[in-house]
Amino acid sequence: MSSLKFGTSGLRGLVTELPDEVCKAYTLAFLTHMRTAKGVASGSPLLVGYDLRSSSPRMAAACMAAAEAFGIQVENCGPLPTPALAFRALSLKAPAIMVTGSHIPADRNGLKFYRPDGEIDKADEAGILAVLDLEAKKPAGSGGQAAIVPDALQDYIRRSISVLSPEALAGKRIGVYQHSSVAGDLIVTILHSLGADAVALGHSTVFVPVDTEALRPEDIAFAAGACEKYKLDALVSTDGDADRPLIADENGVFLRGDSVGLLTAHFLDADAVVTPVTSNTAIESSGLFAKVYRTRVGSPYVIEGMEQAHRDGFRRIVGFEANGGVLLGSSLAMNGGTLDALPTRDAMLPILSVLGMAAGKGVPVSALLRDLPSRFTRSGRLEHVVSTASGPFLQDLLDGAHRDAFFAPVGAIRESDAIDGVRVVLSTGDVVHYRASGNAPELRCYAEASDAGRAEDLLDWGLARAREMLGTHS
Repeated sequence: MSSLKFGTSGLRGLVTELPDEVCKAYTLAFLTHMRTAKGVASGSPLLVGYDLRSSSPRMAAACMAAAEAFGIQVENCGPLPTPALAFRALSLKAPAIMVTGSHIPADRNGLKFYRPDGEIDKADEAGILAVLDLEAKKPAGSGGQAAIVPDALQDYIRRSISVLSPEALAGKRIGVYQHSSVAGDLIVTILHSLGADAVALGHSTVFVPVDTEALRPEDIAFAAGACEKYKLDALVSTDGDADRPLIADENGVFLRGDSVGLLTAHFLDADAVVTPVTSNTAIESSGLFAKVYRTRVGSPYVIEGMEQAHRDGFRRIVGFEANGGVLLGSSLAMNGGTLDALPTRDAMLPILSVLGMAAGKGVPVSALLRDLPSRFTRSGRLEHVVSTASGPFLQDLLDGAHRDAFFAPVGAIRESDAIDGVRVVLSTGDVVHYRASGNAPELRCYAEASDAGRAEDLLDWGLARAREMLGTHS
């Protein structure tokens, strides 16, 4: 069975399932749907960009060839961050395709589609699939060879620099863990422009699958070692396509993504925050925001929440996911100018917000969390749990009596919700949350508590309890 499917971040699958013909077919289906849904006409521009995976240039060329055969003018944006491509597409009101697998291993890749007004949603996915024809004869041609246009990258650099005042990071020594991030050199450029001494570290010519929510032991060791060796004030990085940040403090300790999102929203003086239910509850208990909207996991749902915040009258709207990616839902006046809205995950905005906040307060990065409520979150998963097993498991937990009995060993339930899976808040304020993965046969478990040890214990209990109920084996 093919692994190729739409998930929360576009179409993904094995590279072997994404030959030129398949990339062309999805490009044609996307453009056909855009012609019907958004009035994208022949002669309109299509922007195409890609990350640094070895398979990405070839896939991008196939997408561009199909678009040219469709009668679309292609702007080859070359290798660049996903948010840079999205920002250019929004400014031109043009559709775009980003070839990226984000943080997943190099034997996989994907296509992320943008409408002229932003990310596609679930209805668009259905529209694309409705006109997809994998068997039709695709344009052969040798298209996709257009010269790279640097405008998207340059526009994004200018936008990022505008987040902080000139020389805001003067005197700061910031390490940039480049690995194979498409933003490896770009981050160094931006930090230098803001006065920092940016130290490029760990560049790799082989793709490294850095997952900001599941860091490898070698990433953790690298950060600690680099901060000590180079006397860094912080170490920053991103995932492969630079829509999720990584920030380590002066001790080489990585900040959790939802904490990064909270700090970014505070730095931007947000009045409304939109974030999935997997982000920790310090967001509400901090009292920093007039309104917090909770959503299902995935940027399409965060975008829906930001649109609701607009309808509710909020004007400084920030969305973020537990992976640290920040979506800016409204344009903001900053530093005598305007920071344009960018409703797609971005890594540079949170990196600069956290560094700028620490520099502005004259404190180390580690101190930024001291004034926030102490909440610790842990997450884990049971693999090889198909939907026919996870579905009934979650459905049973919707029954009040069953739910109370299930969680009785760890405490009484104060409240619960089914926004995405089943999430319970115990009488102690501790949280246990189960949800089925949107793009893999997995059952995920999240635990939150005011003590790190308690969070670990809750996660261990949650995974063991689910394994027992599912009849699986450790």
